[in-house]
Amino acid sequence: MTHLKSLSFALLSATVLAGCSTLGAPFAATADTPVAAPSEVAVDEVQTLVPFQQFELENGLDVIFHIDRSDPVVAVSLTAHVGSGRERPGRTGFAHLFEHLLFLESENLGKGGLDAMSARIGGSGANGSTSRDWTNYFQTVPNNALEKMIWAEADKLGWFINTVTDPVLAKEKQVVKNEKRQSVDNQPYGHLFSVLRSNMYPETHPYHWEVIGSLEDVQAATLDDVKTFYRAWYTPNNVTLVVAGDFDTSQAREWVETYFSEIPRGPDIEARAPQPAVLEDSLSFVHEDSFAEQPLIAMAWPTVPEYHPDSYPLAVLADLLSEGRRAPLNEVLIDEAQQTAAVTVFAPHNELAGEFITIITAFEDIDLDDVKASLEAGFDRFETDGVSAAALERVKIAQEVDFYRGLQSVLGKSINLAQYSIFTGDPGYADAELAALRAVTAEDVMRVYETYVKDQAYVAASFVPKGSPQLALNGAKPANVTEEQILADAEDDFDPNIEATYEPTPSVIDRSVEPPAGPTPVLATPDIWETELENGMKVLGIEDDELPIVEFVISIDGGHLADSVAQNGRANFVAEMLTRGTKTKTPAELQEAISDLGAEITASVSDEAILVRGRALARNFDPVMDLLTEIMTEPRWDGEEFDLAKSLILNEIVGLKANPGALAQLASAYTRYGADDIRAHSTFGSQTSVEALTLEDLKAFHGKYIVPHLASFRVVGDISEAEVRASLGDLEATWARTDLEPITVTRPLLPSEPKVYFYDVPGSKQSTFLFGHPGLLRTDDDFFPVTVANYRLGGGGFASRLMQTLREGKGYTYGIFSEFDGSARDGDFTLFSRIRSNVTSDATDIVRSILSDYSDTFTEEDLAVTKSFFLNAQAREFESFRAKLELLENIDLYNLPYDFAAQQTATVEAITVEDIQTLATTYIRPDRMSYVIVGDAATQLEPLEALGIGAPVLITEEIDRLME
Repeated sequence: MTHLKSLSFALLSATVLAGCSTLGAPFAATADTPVAAPSEVAVDEVQTLVPFQQFELENGLDVIFHIDRSDPVVAVSLTAHVGSGRERPGRTGFAHLFEHLLFLESENLGKGGLDAMSARIGGSGANGSTSRDWTNYFQTVPNNALEKMIWAEADKLGWFINTVTDPVLAKEKQVVKNEKRQSVDNQPYGHLFSVLRSNMYPETHPYHWEVIGSLEDVQAATLDDVKTFYRAWYTPNNVTLVVAGDFDTSQAREWVETYFSEIPRGPDIEARAPQPAVLEDSLSFVHEDSFAEQPLIAMAWPTVPEYHPDSYPLAVLADLLSEGRRAPLNEVLIDEAQQTAAVTVFAPHNELAGEFITIITAFEDIDLDDVKASLEAGFDRFETDGVSAAALERVKIAQEVDFYRGLQSVLGKSINLAQYSIFTGDPGYADAELAALRAVTAEDVMRVYETYVKDQAYVAASFVPKGSPQLALNGAKPANVTEEQILADAEDDFDPNIEATYEPTPSVIDRSVEPPAGPTPVLATPDIWETELENGMKVLGIEDDELPIVEFVISIDGGHLADSVAQNGRANFVAEMLTRGTKTKTPAELQEAISDLGAEITASVSDEAILVRGRALARNFDPVMDLLTEIMTEPRWDGEEFDLAKSLILNEIVGLKANPGALAQLASAYTRYGADDIRAHSTFGSQTSVEALTLEDLKAFHGKYIVPHLASFRVVGDISEAEVRASLGDLEATWARTDLEPITVTRPLLPSEPKVYFYDVPGSKQSTFLFGHPGLLRTDDDFFPVTVANYRLGGGGFASRLMQTLREGKGYTYGIFSEFDGSARDGDFTLFSRIRSNVTSDATDIVRSILSDYSDTFTEEDLAVTKSFFLNAQAREFESFRAKLELLENIDLYNLPYDFAAQQTATVEAITVEDIQTLATTYIRPDRMSYVIVGDAATQLEPLEALGIGAPVLITEEIDRLME
């Protein structure tokens, strides 16, 4: 939706948790190779929206520093100017595979060394992403670990390639293929962008294939490919290093030059000219999607590359067409034709080319020809009505506010500085982007619409449920979609324990010893204020003047717990209606009033609360609170909106069947609570319960459960307690308290024995695991200690045994995690993963073994890593507005003291191996666990029977009934 680079941290074409590859033999440094001394020329800070210093090493490494003293942390990002657009046919997905490899090992970090170091220093966890045009690696760490991170990034860049062996490559291929199954092959509409782009761009174009590539091409990658890729693209003169946060720039520059300067410059890389796609005629394709429950139509038009002058009005055009109730596509498709619940329009732009894309997921059984006709009618309305000054200003303000939100973290700043530098030559290009956005006129918008969209050739894709080809656009040709077959023993075997043997790459300094940490940073708990309004609503806040914005949330206790099985979905339905107009404002008028203030207000339901979240420019907080007061106390209860919302919710329930994760959650709750307990049911409700709900039902729920004395208002931003208190005056006066008591529940008991429950998704390429049992309350004394105990089991990402065994050791999954989750009423212990389908039973058995042995095998080394992580990670505790809101939530809901984080530190310092062993034995019970699996029953049920915990219980019909 948004366009500015600072907003595009998670790009559509990027994939995360990957690795790296390289091109060729390592460089040969000699003892005579000098280490460049730190430059004696001072580098002035460039004053811009994100002030920066920039310098270049003699080998071409581009280095950028940004100072942010708000928290004792630094973000370090390394970005290579290479992505899938540098691949060749037959080796697609290679840039992303290489990203994965680069995380695994380097000569001086050792196998898994980066992940191990991240755990010790309390880092956010090493991560990365690959796009069409760049690959980056990033992490936020306490500022005392900056030298360690610079040492590690240099080791990855210059001392990596020798450590890649055939077994390492074989294992990581399986991880990448699991990622593709998870994000593409096993998801509804997962192949959509591949269909669009493979037909928009010719086979010779770098954007013809998707970043993730094909399973066949990933499997075909060789060790020589890796080395060649490394030599060509992972050279200092093709890389940008950014350090952002609280650090000494002189010292950091010395470290950068010490660790990076002897890496030799690579071959010069010729810049590529833009290559926009050219379509002579429109093309239309259809795919019968085994995982889709509703038909979808997408249309894509070729446009311009990133930073082209027309890219800014194209981004504004996308929002004008689809953002807000009076946006023409929404008026026609949602309100009038009632064919869909949402219209998505966006304008992605990359280094060589761009696109303008519309995506519409239609309601069940709707013919996509009718949807396309409505889309064209919406375009006609846009042409007729034109662009009003008010609508244009709303869109531009919204995009600008989003830009400021993207500057909350030093990590976001570091990534954007790198991308600006690489693609524009100016790390401070954000100023030019904002200026370009502000300069967009109505004439610009209409011009780009007529140039790139109106009457222009496009690629259309119809994705329809299996067996429903009649719903596709007339004349659509079958799309070329390759679907993997589920076969036992289909993957290559490998031994992850084989150590690489090689001649170490020389260096003029000793790189074998990890640099020491600096003094441990001291993080003070933010100043928290708290009060209570006369109507009983609690108000908690933190003043933070770093950015001119405010974020807030109203949490009203009850939520889904206030539903009944017969009227399930009332809470969610009420939340849906809250922002659909007020007594004095139509839905469109309310949305425009919010947007005019550069604000956003949304409502949702959780298991135990209704949540109303918002953000606003600080200067507009008072009028935003006026609108919030209307929303909370005077919903419009419009009949037409009620019908629209009901259609939306009913289709969301249909969509649950296409979501393996949601099905696993439903199945897990069913096994824990039983069908008579509301907690076993979806917050959306069922088809029957929602269909039966009336407007009077919703009004009754609102009158009974939307009450201030069971609510809290939590706020963070550039606003004082006095200003918040004054702005809430009307809400305090008009929202009256009642005598409603909080809802109580009965906590479920541990099962008496383990059992496997299976939900059948025929043809599934992966099995979704959600194993678990009842656990502790958040308010129990052992809750935080057992969270600490879980770190090395499954809570520590790559530092955990589950991840090291199932992903790094076996290649069975893209990720696996365990956690204790609790509220003041209920709690559980769960383990989640998506596993390659043909190893479902093997993976289940391994998980059981790890859980069973965890207590007995927990060591002093495990304890040291656990303590080091928790004690160092506190530096990152309160960096973002979101983190500060979570701090207020913990204090509010669980009656924790303001300094509870400091008390948790004392708990970590005191905990022993014996403590953790006792906690694990007491609260992690694989012998009394429900093993819920969503996957292909035809191929997986029989192997699961051999596990020795009884025949799997097929619960497909029971779960389907919960949604009927």
